Amino acid sequence: MTIPPGRLDQIVHRFAEIEARLASGTLEGEAFVAASRDYAELEPVARTAEEVRSMRAEIAGLAEMLADPEMKAMAEDELAALRAALPDKERALAIAMLPRDAADARPAMLEIRAGTGGEEAALFAADLYRMYERFAAEQGWRVEPVSLNASDIGGIKEVVANVAGQGVFARLKFESGVHRVQRVPETESGGRIHTSAATVAVLPEPDEVDVRIEDKDLKIDVYRASGAGGQHVNTTDSAVRITHLPTGTVVTCQDGRSQHKNKDKAMQVLRARLFEAQRDAAQGAEAEARKAMVGSGDRSERIRTYNFPQGRVTDHRIGLTLHKLPEILAGPGLGELIDALTAEDEAKRLAALDG
Repeated sequence: MTIPPGRLDQIVHRFAEIEARLASGTLEGEAFVAASRDYAELEPVARTAEEVRSMRAEIAGLAEMLADPEMKAMAEDELAALRAALPDKERALAIAMLPRDAADARPAMLEIRAGTGGEEAALFAADLYRMYERFAAEQGWRVEPVSLNASDIGGIKEVVANVAGQGVFARLKFESGVHRVQRVPETESGGRIHTSAATVAVLPEPDEVDVRIEDKDLKIDVYRASGAGGQHVNTTDSAVRITHLPTGTVVTCQDGRSQHKNKDKAMQVLRARLFEAQRDAAQGAEAEARKAMVGSGDRSERIRTYNFPQGRVTDHRIGLTLHKLPEILAGPGLGELIDALTAEDEAKRLAALDG
């Protein structure tokens, strides 16, 4: 994808303007915050645009030097190297210029639920949660459980957690869907491979101003918390169930000992779910196109299989199989899958622009 010289000039000039405004010391409050955000978003694009512009200028200068017999040999070598490097730099710029999902920089709400497979599915859901915890720790993110419903033998029936840090949603958004596991359960005496599943949903977390929730639209119930094996059992009515009447969305939280804290956490989850519904409704066809890049992200769609006997993980959306199951579940290997999904998304969006 060749970007016109005039577009490069616009990018570099726009960045210089923002840089000058920030350096002037005249911006305050919201104006300063907005300019700082624009600066951070545009800086990598402007730097790459300047590199492309410099490479093109150097290529033009070297091309002129070919007419000089004394300089021709040296110019030819440098020219060949620059011409070979330019397409990759132009592609990097094109990717940097792709429209970003406005939610990419936000923290996210991670929801994992055991699906088909009973206790084995709950154990797999716990494996997935640990995988995301370890991956988050590598990124310097913070994971805070909002609610957790454990199974009797150490699995997880359902967990909702807040993941906070830089660019969380951008990195995790392609994880939504059905994750399938194939392995021999510890309780299986015959050595037969069982197939179980867990669903993952990753929702961008909104600010309070993004979603307005009226008190009159909420039905709040409190009840006594209960848990597997007596865990988290409380003698007071600390568990909270919130129903958003206009949409019928129901959120429960019983993980904390305090009714007040459980209510706050439940509202946090409710806000995230309503925000995602608003995003899909507002973006319409654009949202469908975005989700079609590497699958719909629908929780009913099988996106990945973790095969323990063969030590492999396959992402069905991009046909990628990695024989690195232990590394992926340990956290570090997950980055390779996420990078591949991101690259596929970028390639398809670039192709759509070219077409």
